Amino acid sequence: MTDRMSLLEFPATFPLKAIGTGPEDFEAIVIDITRRHVPDLPGGCTRTRLSGAGKYLAVTITFLAESQAQLDALYAELKDHERVVMLL
Repeated sequence: MTDRMSLLEFPATFPLKAIGTGPEDFEAIVIDITRRHVPDLPGGCTRTRLSGAGKYLAVTITFLAESQAQLDALYAELKDHERVVMLL
């Protein structure tokens, strides 16, 4: 476990939201990255919302998180992607 305490008890249902540019394929990018860390990602686990101007897409993926280390690795990879503007 990391030095910081987690407020979550694992496994836990976890909603991750990524906001990014290029709405036409951003959802697929987020799903591909998430699948590297959550191999058993179920179908139909995503919701999307297009910004008013159509420049950004918010993708929410809800999955069963197994550990804080898993979440940290997933967030790190998403954060490093050039198209990701914000993670919640």
